[in-house]
Amino acid sequence: MQNSGRLLELNNVSKIFKIGGLIFGTELRAVDKVNLTISSENPVIVSIVGESGSGKTTLAKMILRLIEPSEGQILLNNRDITQLKKADELLEYRKTVQPIFQNPFAAFNNLRRVSSYLYDTAYSICGAKSKEEANKMISEVLEAVGLSFEKVIGRYPKQFSGGELQRVSVARALMPRPKFLIADEPVSMVDASIRMNIMNLFKTLRDKYSVSCLYITHDLSTAYYVSDFIAIMFRGNIIEYGPSDLVLTKPLHPYTELLMSSVPRVDKKWEKDIKLSGIEVKEYESAGCKFALRCPYAQDICKKSRPRVVKTKDGREVMCFKYEGKKYEEE
Repeated sequence: MQNSGRLLELNNVSKIFKIGGLIFGTELRAVDKVNLTISSENPVIVSIVGESGSGKTTLAKMILRLIEPSEGQILLNNRDITQLKKADELLEYRKTVQPIFQNPFAAFNNLRRVSSYLYDTAYSICGAKSKEEANKMISEVLEAVGLSFEKVIGRYPKQFSGGELQRVSVARALMPRPKFLIADEPVSMVDASIRMNIMNLFKTLRDKYSVSCLYITHDLSTAYYVSDFIAIMFRGNIIEYGPSDLVLTKPLHPYTELLMSSVPRVDKKWEKDIKLSGIEVKEYESAGCKFALRCPYAQDICKKSRPRVVKTKDGREVMCFKYEGKKYEEE
C-alpha cells in the first residue's frame, strides 16, 4: 500500500445490515472498518480472498456503487464516489471502473443478441458517433480478449461457451478504456480447462493495457496465480494483506494458516453459507479479535480488545496481537 498516486483508497469502510425483525433484530457488520489502498503508479491485480459471508462481495458492491457504505470513505482518484451526483461525474466514474460478474450467462438476456450490449456501451458510454466508429471500438476490444468481430456479431448468448461469453463480458468492460476492473468470482462458472485462459487474460490486461483489477474469489490457488497482492477477509475484516507469494507461502495470521491447510487445490471451495447462529454470531459481534474463539494462539486480550494492524518489514499488514511488540511498525 503506497501513500502517493492512489487509484483506490478505502478509509474505515463499513456496511451494516439489519437482520431479523424490526424490534428483535440485530445488526450485522458485513464489512467492518476496512482500509485498503491500490496505487495508480503501476497496474496491479489485488485479490480479496475469503469464505462465504466474509464480506468480500459486499465490499466490491460498495466500490461499484451498487450499495452505499454505512460508514467510511471510498475514494477513486482522490474523489469520494458516494458524492458523485452529476451525470458527467457518474459517466466518468463508469468509464474508469468496470465490473465483471460471476455468471456470464446471467449478464446477457438470452433473447437479445450479445453484440447489442457492445453497441449500447459504444454509443452510451464511449460516445461513438457512427456505426463505423462503434464497429471499430468493438472489433478492437474483442481482438484484445482473443475473439473476432465476425464470431460475435449477431449471435445469441446460448451460441457461446461459458468461457467465450465471459471473454465478451471482459471485452465490454474494456471498451470505455477503464483503469480499474472489479471481477467477482469471474472463473467459478466456466470449465476448469479454460480457467487459466481467463486468468492469463487478466494478466495481459494489466501488462499490456495498464488496467488494475480487484479480483474477488474463494479460490486461493487462482488468487496465488493471478495476484500481485492478496487481502484475506474474515467476518468483515481484512486480517492479512501483502504480496501474494508471501501471504500464501508464509502466512502470518492464524486464519490464513487455516485456509492454507483447508483449501489445498484449485477446485475445492467453501461450501457452507453464512449461518447467523452460534459461534458465527459471536464472531461478528466480538469486541475483540473475531477469530479468537477458534484461534490456537488466543490469549485473554484477544477476546477483549480488537487487534491493531501491524506492518511488517517484508511489506505485509496483519491484524493480530501475536505480532505486536516484535519490532514491527504498528498502524
